[in-house]
Amino acid sequence: MTTVLLVRHGQSTWNAAGLMQGQTAHVPLSGLGHEQARAAAAELAQLRPGAMVASDLHRAVQTAEHCMAATGRRFTTTPALREQGYGVLEGRPSRELWDVVDWTDVHWAAEGGESLAQLHARVAAYLSDLQAAPPADVVALVTHGDTIRAAQAVVAGGGPEAMPHTTPHNGSITRLEL
Repeated sequence: MTTVLLVRHGQSTWNAAGLMQGQTAHVPLSGLGHEQARAAAAELAQLRPGAMVASDLHRAVQTAEHCMAATGRRFTTTPALREQGYGVLEGRPSRELWDVVDWTDVHWAAEGGESLAQLHARVAAYLSDLQAAPPADVVALVTHGDTIRAAQAVVAGGGPEAMPHTTPHNGSITRLEL
């Protein structure tokens, strides 16, 4: 059995501004986000991961850097752990999107983005590979809210419609067993 510790990145500047970030690569952590990342890193150090992998998006890499400083564990990055892509909607105020996005259809995707079903499939493939060849008994994955929700559904044996409705808080750690 492999323990997976899913670390959600700290608050980003776009989280603070209420902007849809998706896979926009350059979004950094806010001051509060760095504090949250340091707190998550201190908690992670107590859980002693043997390996760490992060999304390649800047906010996750910055969080992973805090985790590396606290744990002494170097990390690699992968696009497989990115947030759901929202294509043309990225950078727009989130509150404007409630009437644009069909949140009930797991196959809906914005132009240039990906659906929840595609996100779920991407995360399921990554977790399957991780389970087949785990780099350690305890693996930290520094990632994003929707990616964590997809992982929760995958591990529970559900499809994209089974993704929890509640997104983990910035700087939180979610534990799953593969």
